[in-house]
Amino acid sequence: MSQSPARRTVLRGAALAGVACFGAAACGTREQESGTRPASDAPVELGPASEVPVGGAKLYAEQKLLVSQPAKGEFTCFSTVCTHMGAILNKIEKEQAVCPLHGSRFQVATGKVAEGPATRPLEEVPVKVKDGRLIAG
Repeated sequence: MSQSPARRTVLRGAALAGVACFGAAACGTREQESGTRPASDAPVELGPASEVPVGGAKLYAEQKLLVSQPAKGEFTCFSTVCTHMGAILNKIEKEQAVCPLHGSRFQVATGKVAEGPATRPLEEVPVKVKDGRLIAG
């Protein structure tokens, strides 16, 4: 028993629509493609500078930021949006921030790529200490 052409046409259309939706999702959003975090002109307070270990780093998940302290009193800050596909870096291992999506790794002190597939460094964000507290932006 064969299907009517109308039903085949509907099923074929649904299958193509599914492929198109999957392809669009795989391509990512504009934010993911650019590898930048959402823009905000307002500086944001992150907390006490003492929470960032000397020679290490701390992730600020809500703000999508990573702050490192390569030397005592010297702070650097980077976006935690991976420059490969825009996933958010979610952990720090051996002085490297790790992307959960494809395994890119970035040096926490410089934001440079330590291991691909990412090829561009993390976006640097200005950071300063005011009254013992970190202010980014």
